[in-house]
Amino acid sequence: MTPKSETCTAGLVVPDDDAPLQAYVDAIRACRVCRDRPRHGQALAHEPRPVIQVSSTATICIAGQAPGIRVHESGRPFNDPSGARLRRWMDVGEDDFYDASRVAIVPMGFCFPGWRPGGSDLPPRPECQEIWRAKLFARLPGLTLLLAIGGHAQKWHLGPAMARQGVTETVRSWRALRQRDSSLRVYPLPHPSWHNNHWLKQNPWFEAEVLPALRADVRAALAGSGRKGRAGGA
Repeated sequence: MTPKSETCTAGLVVPDDDAPLQAYVDAIRACRVCRDRPRHGQALAHEPRPVIQVSSTATICIAGQAPGIRVHESGRPFNDPSGARLRRWMDVGEDDFYDASRVAIVPMGFCFPGWRPGGSDLPPRPECQEIWRAKLFARLPGLTLLLAIGGHAQKWHLGPAMARQGVTETVRSWRALRQRDSSLRVYPLPHPSWHNNHWLKQNPWFEAEVLPALRADVRAALAGSGRKGRAGGA
């Protein structure tokens, strides 16, 4: 029997709007829509393994793309060279990065989406955004800093008009985006993957101008975060 606090649609259990954060985390981890009842394209070819790290006390949110195969296998977000680079960009160690009471990690797609025929990762599954994302962010009241990594995250968090200009120009707009909301500072970032090594060489202003400001804001957000209310670690 479906609990009173939840609704069930086409076999998918989605907590009601007044349900607590942990109910959403549990439901996300149990979600198999992309494999069993895909709404877009082909069904996921492998067993889903949603990877998410959240807490009601987190002050920083990292909004990435989707887990790669190494993260899928480990179940730990950014447990790969991209994560090592991202931590260098933020100037944080693993203890802070994986502290769910301070840092939320919410990819656009919660599961590894599989590979294209050429071997690159497929884009994030849109089912995650449609079913879970808005409801999840409504339960993260303490966020003061958001890192929107890559075009998919920037489109969702910043709007289609901003994303249409491309990642480079969106990242160039970082000062305006950082200041446009007094309660939440947003940094658009390129993906920290090795695929972007050429981009980083072609755009030295990113490391010279963006990263010092980002690191200062990360330090401030961590200083203002709590260490209680841990929920939903990876």
